[in-house]
Amino acid sequence: MAFRNETTYARAVAEGREECYHQTFERAAARWLDNARGPPTIYPNHIGGISQFSDRTFRVLSPGDNDLVVGLFQRSTVEDVNRAIASARDTFIEWSREDWTSRVRIFQRAAELLRQRKYELAAAITLDCGKNRHEAMGEVDEAIDFLEYYCSEVRRTNGFERITDPAYPDEESRAILRPYGVWAIICPFNFPLAITAGMTTGALITGNTVVVKPSSAAPLMVRLFHDILVQAGLPPGVLNLVAGGGEEVGSALAHSRDVDGVAFTGSREVGMNIMRSSPVEVQRPIIAEMGSKNPIIVSGEADLEEAAEGVVAAAFSFSGQKCSACSRLYVHESVYDDFLRLLLERTAKLKVGDPFDRSTDVGPLITDKALNNHLKWAGLARRDGKISVGGTRAEGGALSRGFYAMPTVVEGLPETHELMRRELFVPILGVQRYRTLQGAVEMANATEFGLTAGIFSNSEAELKHFFDNMQFGVLYANRRRSGTTGAMVGAQAFAGWKGSGSTGHGTGSTHYLLQFMREQSRTVVRR
Repeated sequence: MAFRNETTYARAVAEGREECYHQTFERAAARWLDNARGPPTIYPNHIGGISQFSDRTFRVLSPGDNDLVVGLFQRSTVEDVNRAIASARDTFIEWSREDWTSRVRIFQRAAELLRQRKYELAAAITLDCGKNRHEAMGEVDEAIDFLEYYCSEVRRTNGFERITDPAYPDEESRAILRPYGVWAIICPFNFPLAITAGMTTGALITGNTVVVKPSSAAPLMVRLFHDILVQAGLPPGVLNLVAGGGEEVGSALAHSRDVDGVAFTGSREVGMNIMRSSPVEVQRPIIAEMGSKNPIIVSGEADLEEAAEGVVAAAFSFSGQKCSACSRLYVHESVYDDFLRLLLERTAKLKVGDPFDRSTDVGPLITDKALNNHLKWAGLARRDGKISVGGTRAEGGALSRGFYAMPTVVEGLPETHELMRRELFVPILGVQRYRTLQGAVEMANATEFGLTAGIFSNSEAELKHFFDNMQFGVLYANRRRSGTTGAMVGAQAFAGWKGSGSTGHGTGSTHYLLQFMREQSRTVVRR
């Protein structure tokens, strides 16, 4: 059966079921909201197939409404981490020798469970990290896509085993890929289900065992995904979960001598620290996805309405908290004024509000620290440039109980300004004029990052120059639905270049699973 992306909302609209989609989400949301208003649920660690509680917990509040308690999670210790690693190591041999078809069946069952529970999971994402319902459902769809696509890749490659041409007539040779051992999976807050599912499935379906650490800002979805894999038939101890902070739990996990590989999604600073401080003498694989500073170029040959829609979606969906979010915009001087008017009109119309509300476009930032950073950086933008829209906290009514920031467009910052160089992870978009496409491409490339970039132009020559010269792993042209975000599993490999990634190979692609294995050649001489 050919792989097909899930796209729940788009299919509901195409089939005339949009209202049913909304009502089903709202019923699921009501259950989560009732739970969040009652006595807090205590979520355990999971080590060696056993749920483990302690008297050390931390409380997680919903970023959209701090009166809602997501739950209490275990504040793990280094000893907890070491026991989880030992459990993963104890189960590795048996799991790695499991026939690949058995592993695929488990993940196919897990994908079906995700489908059956997709509205419940989408509503949980909205509670956990503040995504509106469409973004939350899109994340559930992406998690399903990862499982289905990686299952299809294992089947396509016959479990990554092939017969090779013999060097001599009496030899039979084959090449296989074998798992490394125990992997640490360190998850981000912004895609707590999809990215967790992608990294964890990549490690497990190829025969490795795993210790996973959720983000302490949004740990619920990792716990729910763990439970789905267990329900799908994953053996005890193959996947272990330890919650807690990055400095203690994440560091202990990533720097353990008993961990054979690390998959990490998060900041460049943390990713580079993991890569530079290996605890072992031999090189071990590290798959690090580390953010970006993503540009869009709007040409004088662009459809300006299309471009404005694509830029707003790329810059401000999920409050700019995506490693693929657009935060730099280069507009040709001949259309600058006309385009900026369209951009500001669309930005000002975005509804910032409760992510559970069906009319909300932009929900909260993840923490008060992120909100304070937004206000601090807006102050710098106001001092050194011109804020054309936004730049403040979104206030009023229930918004005061969450971390809401107004989408912000700033003009006139110098190209060397901090806000044009560093990844902010808040809804701030810096806009610049340009004269020549070559100059715009040079400015866009002048960054340590290299994840996503987009262009809007109806000139084939300009598109060719863009594709031939941009130093980013994911490129889009004239993508109205979003100029830099929304890569689809199996269609757009999500690969970071330069400081955005450690391997140059992308998630959701034919190359991703290969990173969790090493090659072995086997030869038998037949007499």
